[in-house]
Amino acid sequence: MFRREAVILAGGLGTRLRETTGDHPKSMVPVNGVPFLAYILEQLCKYRFAKVILAVGFLHEEIIAFFGDKYKGLSLQYSIEKEPLGTGGALLKAAGLIAADTFLVFNGDTLYDVDLEDFRRSFQYSNASLSIALKPMKNFDRYGSVTLDENRIVQFNEKRFCEDGLINGGVYVIRKSWFLSIVPSERFSLEKDLMERNVAHDLITGYISDSYFIDIGVPEDYERALRELPGIR
Repeated sequence: MFRREAVILAGGLGTRLRETTGDHPKSMVPVNGVPFLAYILEQLCKYRFAKVILAVGFLHEEIIAFFGDKYKGLSLQYSIEKEPLGTGGALLKAAGLIAADTFLVFNGDTLYDVDLEDFRRSFQYSNASLSIALKPMKNFDRYGSVTLDENRIVQFNEKRFCEDGLINGGVYVIRKSWFLSIVPSERFSLEKDLMERNVAHDLITGYISDSYFIDIGVPEDYERALRELPGIR
């Protein structure tokens, strides 16, 4: 049975945005009157999720003070890093609060309007250990790209200019039992130390979605978010 549980990796420092937004965790930079994180929570409300674990670290007090233990219909819990653990270590710590064996993971600085129901169904049918939502992009050099063989990811490519390609959109479905069985340490990168190292011998699939995508990690895309994202009531 699929329990509607998710982890949001919300421990980012937001270093490149400080001149524009001030000293906030990256997921808390203001967008049209609300923290950016609220847009991700809205997406989860749309798909009737029940519980969200916020993996937090830098200035986590700001996140907890703003959101508390509930956002509309979502129950919120917090997994607090006392020291930086990397994306993998943060997820490992948060996974202890997840009851289900299959759950979704989101990056707290990225909004990607994937059809979460269809994404989850494709994961179940594939019997994969991990599936990554992949965004088609043109003329980019900010991101690495992904190579597929049918729906299986066979290679993660380093950042370079690409005229046309698929990027890791920062939304994942993960099988918890698999994840816990292969974690390399308490501090590691989910992307480099787990996905890239295991892609050759574990079934990691890609789910292509050309839906709305924005990553606010750099000032120009933050400015785009201010123009494009609607207000939230």
